[in-house]
Order: sequence, then structure tokens, then C-alpha cells
Amino acid sequence: MFEDGDDDEDDDGFRGIMAILPIRLLGDPVLRKKAQAVNKVGAEEKALLRDMIETMIAAEGIGLAANQVGVLKRIIVFRQGEQVRGLINPRIIKRSSEQEVNPEGCLSIPNVQGDVKRHAQIVVSGRNKEGKTVQYSCEGRVAHCVQHEIDHLDGKLFIDRVVPDTLCWVVHETNKETGEEETKFIPTTVEQVEATFARRREKAYVPQPSETT
Repeated sequence: MFEDGDDDEDDDGFRGIMAILPIRLLGDPVLRKKAQAVNKVGAEEKALLRDMIETMIAAEGIGLAANQVGVLKRIIVFRQGEQVRGLINPRIIKRSSEQEVNPEGCLSIPNVQGDVKRHAQIVVSGRNKEGKTVQYSCEGRVAHCVQHEIDHLDGKLFIDRVVPDTLCWVVHETNKETGEEETKFIPTTVEQVEATFARRREKAYVPQPSETT
């Protein structure tokens, strides 16, 4: 789809040299600030879209909001099937009455997962990199992703909406006997997650599995 240093074009027409941006983590004040609407789509916004797409793909994510790379502009990118979408000033114009619960994670809160209840189907509108108004119908995981990213633009995180008692650390370990990688889900709380990331910011270290219990 996108490769480092490649000038190829994806299905939505993004082109040019891309850069991988640092992703802000839980505890960074920018994640709790509300992003501002973009009045004019210029070279800066187009470059930001390209960089956000490259950053999302490099991090193996399915969505990213500008807040997460330290930019307070209402811009998101997300995957929809084989397509990678970029939206400026996104807003949800239709929502299904049906809601569903799905597990969510976040590139700004790595190795943490919890269930969140959201609208099962939505229609999202915004402007593309050319400044033209576009709409996308989304359902299931993609609908959850878009709602998640728009929450970011309003300074909200998935842990604010998590279903009680579903939040957990996702820990990957290698089985000493089989040599195979195993995934463990260790229950936690919002308070414990926030405290762990606060220590991470203060001491500049990655939380160890022994510290997540």
C-alpha cells in the first residue's frame, strides 16, 4: 500500500514523500485538547495527511487523529478495506440506532484494550486532500474506528468510554516449552493505566509486564 520512500499513489490519490511522526502517549496534554477546524486545505494539510498515513501504517494501526501526532487540527486517517482514507473536518451525519460493543485499543495507549459501545453504522462527511466534500458509509470495525478518531479530535479517549471491568493489559510472551508466542489479557483499571503511563513519562521507560498487574 505505502512503502518507505515510495512516491506511488494509493487509491485515494495521496502522493509524495512521507515521514513517520512520533505518536503522543497517554498523559501528553495534547491528547486532552480539542482540535480546531481547518479553514483552508493547503500544502501543510496535504503533507500532514501523508505523514499521518505513513505513521499509521508503520504502527500497524487502523486509524489516527492529528492530536496523536501533536497537531491540533481536525484531521483523521483510517483504513476501510484496502483503502486508506483521509478526512479533514470529519463529522458524523448519520448514525444507526443499533449499537454494538467491540474491543478497542489505541496507538496512544499501547498494549491496553477494552470494550466500547458505539453506533454500528455511520455516515461520515468531511473534505479530502483536494478540499472537496466526500462521504463514507462505515459499519462494524470501521465505524468504531472513525468514531474513536473523532473522539480524539474532541480530546476524548477510548478509556473514557470503556465498558466497566473490560479494560486489560495485552501482554505478549514466549512460551518457554513450545517457543510459541502467547497473548495474555491482564485485567486493569483506568487509574492503573494512567499511573503506569505517568511513570513512563517521568522515567522514560516502557512499562514491563510485571508492572501491569
